[in-house]
This record gives sequence, C-alpha cells and structure tokens, in this order.
Amino acid sequence: MDRLLLDAHALDPHTRDPHEAPAEEAALGALLRCWLREVGGPRGHVHAAGPHLTLRVAGTPVRVRVSGGIALRFDGPPEHLAEGRWRPLDLPSLVALVERELDGGNEEFAAQVRAGREAVAAILAARARAVPPADPWLASEQALVAGHPFHPAPKARSGDGWLDYAPETHARFAPRLLGVRADLVAQEGDTTALDAFGDAPAGYVPLPAHPWQLDLLAAELRGPLADGRLVDLGTGPRAIVPTSSVRTVYDPGTGMCLKFSLDVRITNCVRKNAWYELSGAVELTRRLTPVFERLARSFPGTRWLPEPGYRSAALGTRLLEGLGVIVRSGPWAVCGPGTTPVLAGALAAGADGVPEAVLARRAADPVGWWEAYVERVAFPVLDAFFGHGVVLEAHVQNVLVGFDAAGWPVEAVFRDLEGTKLVSGRHDLTGVPGEVAGPLSFDAARGWNRVAYCLFVNHLAEVAATVAGTADGVLRALWAVARESLERYVTDHTTDSVAPLTRLLAGAPLPAKANLGVRWARAADRAAGYVPVPSPFCEAEGERR
Repeated sequence: MDRLLLDAHALDPHTRDPHEAPAEEAALGALLRCWLREVGGPRGHVHAAGPHLTLRVAGTPVRVRVSGGIALRFDGPPEHLAEGRWRPLDLPSLVALVERELDGGNEEFAAQVRAGREAVAAILAARARAVPPADPWLASEQALVAGHPFHPAPKARSGDGWLDYAPETHARFAPRLLGVRADLVAQEGDTTALDAFGDAPAGYVPLPAHPWQLDLLAAELRGPLADGRLVDLGTGPRAIVPTSSVRTVYDPGTGMCLKFSLDVRITNCVRKNAWYELSGAVELTRRLTPVFERLARSFPGTRWLPEPGYRSAALGTRLLEGLGVIVRSGPWAVCGPGTTPVLAGALAAGADGVPEAVLARRAADPVGWWEAYVERVAFPVLDAFFGHGVVLEAHVQNVLVGFDAAGWPVEAVFRDLEGTKLVSGRHDLTGVPGEVAGPLSFDAARGWNRVAYCLFVNHLAEVAATVAGTADGVLRALWAVARESLERYVTDHTTDSVAPLTRLLAGAPLPAKANLGVRWARAADRAAGYVPVPSPFCEAEGERR
C-alpha cells in the first residue's frame, strides 16, 4: 500500500471505522495511478514540478509526490487546487473528475470504485480478527490486501458472503462434495487427486465444489439434484485454503491445488473455467512438460505447476463450466529441499507475508539480491518466448519465488496455464479441436506485448520499487543491474532472434495494460489494450555512465 496517510478531513467526519482511512488510501491511489498511466500521461497532462508531479483532470490541477519510477508509488497525500488553495483530494472528488473528463457513459464505474474501497475496509476488519496461516507460502498468498495497484477497482467483488472465502481474511473452509452420475462425468487427464475428497455412491464419481459457486448456481442445480443426475454428498472431509486468485485453493491433505470456477467478477473477469480452458489446461500440460525440462536445464531453479487434469459434469455448457475444477500441482511438491516459495505479489506489496530472512537479506544487499532475482525470474520467461514460442504470463500473481534459508532467491515457479499461450506458427496443433486450439495461440507481436507487460511492468517494476523504497539512486542502480543481466542474456543469442528485447534495452517504451480503459468501456479483459510507459532502462543507462 502507498506510503500515504490521508488528511482526516478527506473522509466523512462521522466515520469512526479505523479501516476506512487505509481503504480510502488504497482506492484513491489505485485510481490515480490508472489515470496517470492511461490518460494523463498519453494526453500530455502530466508535468514534473519540483518534488511533485502535477496533472490536470477535467481541467482541475492535481499534484502528488511520486517515487518508484513507472510503479508510481505515492509519498504524500494527493492534492487538488480548489478556491486558490491546495486541498487533500478524496476518492469521491477524483471519481467525479474522472467521469467528467471521460464524458460519462458508464453509470457502473463509481459504484465499482466505491465497492473496491468498501471491500478493502471489510478485509482489514476481518483480517484484524483472523489468525494467519503457519505455512509461509500461504501467508504470502493471503497478503494482497490492496490488490492490483493499477486497477480502478481491484477488490470489488460481486455477490454476497465473499468474506467467508477471501484469501486476504485468512479464510479456510471445507469444500462441498457432489456425486456425478458416472455416465455424465466430463474429465480429461489425471484427476486422482479429486478422489481423495471422499467416496461417492455406486454409479457416481466424486466432484469437489466451491460452496460459494454452489450458492451462485443454486437455480441451475435444482433439476439435476432432484432427478439424481447429481447428488449432494455434503461437506468435504477437511478445510482448504484460498490463494491469491480467490478461486484457486490449496488442499493440505493432498498437497495439490484446485482451480474452481466462480461466477464472480474479480478485477476484469468473471472467474469461470470456460469449457475450452478445461481441455486447454490438459493439452498445455502435455506440451509444456518437455519445454520446462529444457528450461530447467538451461536455468537451474526453474519450476512450474502442471495442470494434469480436470473433472466436471456433462450437464450443458453452463454447468460444465460452472462445476469444472482443474487439478494443479502444489508448490511444495516442486520446490527443492530447504526452499520456501513466496508469492511475487507479496514481495511487490511490501513486508506482509514475506519471511523475515528474505526481508533481512533484501535490506542488507538490495543490489545483489535483485540481480539474483532478475536472473531467476526473467531468463526462463524470455527463453520460453524466444527459444520455445511459449508466452508465460509472469505477472506477480502467477510467479512464486523460492528462497533459501539465507533469504536468497534460488528458484522461480510459474503457474496458471489459463494465460499461457503458444506463438502461432511455432507449434503444430494438428489434432487439437479448433475451439480449443484457437484460444491457446497468440501471434508473435501480441505474445511479446503480453510477456513484456507481465514481466517488466507488472512484475519487475513493482518489486524494484519496493526494494528501493524512496531512494531514487537505489532504484536507478537496480535497473542498471537488471540491464546488465539482460544484456548477458542477449549476448548468448543472435541479434535477430531477440530483437524485441534489444529494442527494449535501447529505450523503446514498455507496454502497460489499460485496466481503467477496459473497465470504463465495460469490455471483456481480452479486449484490454496497452499504453506506452517510459523504459526504466533509459535511466539505467545513465546510471552506468
């Protein structure tokens, strides 16, 4: 969360909830960052003025102190010029300015932003009463209280009762268990982990289900439950733990993860497993197994979490998708002895959920720690793209970093095949049904934009900003080291084969995903475009000189 304490007058003076101020801080910071990146910057409405950035929103001057480079960390309260004086800027005022500048046209937007703020306040209140998990990896998964720093409503969630299933509140809950009539089971690959959740009656197959999703699907389930196509077998035998994506959970009993469908909008997407994604996960697991074997030989410490199977019920598309569950390996099964996996998102967000040894090592030797981090994370992502035609979505919620006992990054674990794509023309998809093959592929240009955004803008820029804090000199040193590491990678390849990376190191702008734009347009996440942001490697070049 930003190092930003709001003036008490920016809030409702009757509000006594101690969690309102940090919730407002998080929501205000996220929306303002979106505006700076997607609208103010591209329109030329942002200028440096002493220690501040000043911008105009709907003709109103706004100023804020910023550090962290393209991560845009705020070092003081945003202010707007009103009646000739600089006054604290509150969230309702910023929302009104954004709506006026964008000419209205989205009656849902203000409510979504407010819902995000209210969700953070509710999370903080519940979190204060909860006991964090003893598992250090799960503690990092449940540390993302403020959510995506460049999304206008990162914690807004539709539906009721969501706090009971929220990772940020340290939730644990038992799954429900359904029995699917054997002739109606839809499954591919290895699904044996699902059988560990309980026995089904003769003629039925067990299917664990997310209780929140069953509530959402109650109307559609009445018929199949009434006529015996499904049977409700009650509560599962043990608690499962939600990870940062909300719908993916960890099962301590098997050491596996389960990716459920949730008919809930979280950030830009309704989080259900589309039918083609169910089959696509199994297909990608088969194809990526030899790729990751080669990556691990080239870059020791490279790991991944395969998704070997799925199970659902063949009861029409709505329930096939809504009840579909993907089996995923758990990180403790793939990390080496003595290695502790930590979610990269927690490393980017600050100290919460990060082991003390990692914080101490990072503080003692930030540049050395960062160099090891960049090589562990970036090299296999780049080689997957350039060498194997595979687009890994290496944003901070899809990467776990493995640390040794001394706090050094020694492994990188990549997960979530939903966003993994194959570069068109690099893979033979003969025999894969067209409806499955199509969503698995990106052309090279689209693939590189996704790699560059996720790796450099969403991931490395955010972690670097946290490592550097407010010290601009440290931040420049970190990017100088990153540049030198990436140049070493380039020297091992022909210039033409890594041309997009070479252009980036030469100062080409980076692509940043336009989350404000896609939310304002009320479009699907796949319609999100990119806006250019300045390359941090330009300043890094100056640092080296």
